Amino acid sequence: MGATVKYERRGPIGVIRIDNPPVNALSHAVRSGIMEALAIAATDDSSAVVLFCDGRTFIAGADITEFGKPPQAPSLPDLLLTLDKHPKLTIAAIHGTALGGGFEVALTCNYRMALATAKVGLPEVKLGLLPGAGGTQRTPRLAGIPAAVDLITSGNPINARSALTLQLVDKVVDENLIDAAAAYAAELVEQKAPQRQASTLPLSLTREDQQLIEVAGAKLLKKTRGERAPQRILDCLLTAATQPFEEGLKREREEFVACLADPQSAALRHMFFAERAAGKIDNLSQDGQAISIATVGIIGAGTMGGGIAMCFAQAGINVTLIDMTDEAVSQGLEKIAKNWAISVKRGRLTAAQTDAMMANITPSSDLNDLAEVDMVIEAVFENLDVKKEVFAKLDGICKHGAVLASNTSYQSIDAIAAATTRPESVLGMHFFSPANVMKLLEVVRGAASSDTVIATAMAVGKKIGKVSVLSGMCYGFIGNRMLRHYGREAALCLVEGSTPTQIDSAMESWGMAMGPLAVSDLAGLDIGYKAREQLTAEHKGDPASYMVADRLVEAGRLGQKSGAGYYQYDPETRQRHEDSAVMAIVTEVRRELGITPRLFEDDEIVNRLTLALANEGAKLLQEGIAQRASDIDVVYCYGYGFPRFKGGPMHTIESMGLDKAVTLLKEFQNQLNPEHWQIAPLLTKLVANGGQLADHHGV
Repeated sequence: MGATVKYERRGPIGVIRIDNPPVNALSHAVRSGIMEALAIAATDDSSAVVLFCDGRTFIAGADITEFGKPPQAPSLPDLLLTLDKHPKLTIAAIHGTALGGGFEVALTCNYRMALATAKVGLPEVKLGLLPGAGGTQRTPRLAGIPAAVDLITSGNPINARSALTLQLVDKVVDENLIDAAAAYAAELVEQKAPQRQASTLPLSLTREDQQLIEVAGAKLLKKTRGERAPQRILDCLLTAATQPFEEGLKREREEFVACLADPQSAALRHMFFAERAAGKIDNLSQDGQAISIATVGIIGAGTMGGGIAMCFAQAGINVTLIDMTDEAVSQGLEKIAKNWAISVKRGRLTAAQTDAMMANITPSSDLNDLAEVDMVIEAVFENLDVKKEVFAKLDGICKHGAVLASNTSYQSIDAIAAATTRPESVLGMHFFSPANVMKLLEVVRGAASSDTVIATAMAVGKKIGKVSVLSGMCYGFIGNRMLRHYGREAALCLVEGSTPTQIDSAMESWGMAMGPLAVSDLAGLDIGYKAREQLTAEHKGDPASYMVADRLVEAGRLGQKSGAGYYQYDPETRQRHEDSAVMAIVTEVRRELGITPRLFEDDEIVNRLTLALANEGAKLLQEGIAQRASDIDVVYCYGYGFPRFKGGPMHTIESMGLDKAVTLLKEFQNQLNPEHWQIAPLLTKLVANGGQLADHHGV
């Protein structure tokens, strides 16, 4: 059986022990080992068999590194067919997490025991897949259609007590799992308990179940914006309730294979690995060890500062929240309390939890109260001079070794660091609004930022539940530097002949959470307007890319906050509606620029906007601002609403084919403003050499 699986006896009970660290994934070696152990147990004098895992978890899922490779027997379905027909009573002993294929193994056993701390689930949908070894067929037979719909289409795990209620687990214990499982197995044998198989349990489709599946399908279509795996899951559940088990397995396998070949799953699997790679810093010195952060100071109690404070308070870290006046800090605390009250009302938090988190925040209007904190994050107005003034003060107040971070979206970390005598302690920590919701954190390395402060910021990001990505120093860092080009093309498509509705609808139909002009309205058009006021004409770029936005602001149309921007907004529902006044402004701008409007196809809009992003991303990668192409994808999927099932802008052009992407870029260069479409040399080099973006690492 090898080192990963062992078979042993505990008196009359056979125990199959799996030891495949770190998470006991169902690799080929594990599948083969379990198959051999089952064969031994079938012929010895054991009375029952317990499946148990060493280490910190039960089988946490399939080995996804094997996806896309030639299959090796035994497959998981073949293994579970053997397990399902095993002559001995089988009991799964679950601790840690039993997820995906691991939970399908447990569901195939006759009985399941779990530690109270364990969690179970079928998260395949998050990889664009569905359970492919009976999960869609056994789960509804044990727990019913409603529970199966929720569990499998959400992909979210549930705790052992909830699983017990749903009859997905038969017994829950608090400790000594292997002893308890062996005793439970002996008890079942003594009671002559039947070899209950989920595959033989009856299941029929009620009218309520039919309606529930239909409603779930409609909701998922809207929520997942074109993901195909959730709909395939519902089809499999419908088959489970209307066809024999064997037919259901056949349909499930067909749909699983279809998912596996679907580009959406390839993109989601890319993002799975990309998120994990983003936390790794290339070429970090041995001295770059993260320091412990127990106390944090946040400067600025507005929307951003308050949201950042919530992130740390929720993680149990003490926060000193600073603003210029006691009144400003009080208002910030009130907003934080209101945000958490909404979570309590929705059942996501308890009042006791929010009270404890509020207790982690200490208000102050005195910067001197930051003298002993381990980290300070500045979240004041986006003005370089103001930020430099704040950091100069912090330099004289904060203790030696404190990490000094700016939440700036654009400004130079080097210029901010130069206002101190300790530039090595300064870096950027760019949170995204609302900071207590958005998962992305851009950690920005300045020229002098030490490896220690970089490692610390990355570790802190993980501790507060963020997906952290390292960026080098440039205007706008990774995300906002690329966003300028995306926004430019949206604005140019508008003045060249499209409409706000067509542009946003094209991008939303493609998969974006919101179209670019709707996003501008949500953020506030005045934000960009004020930012442009600080730029030179050269940095502003092509006037055609901001003239309409400027005219809207000057007409008092600031976006949703004023009830009108690119759209008119319903004051009650916030629903957007086309507005002829906007097109009148667009027509006037076209006249001034001498542009004759033309008809647009949606494909041109999508290609221009996505390729503008990816082309600039390739430049960032070549310049070493981004460590790897997948980091850029993480930034866009977690910070800018880029659909994860597209895999981010860099994966999008990689899957399109870099040669095709470069061909389209050349067409835009020839047909549109060539200055806007300077093709990244890295792309032409990779096409010439047959290389891939994934192979190129920034410095």
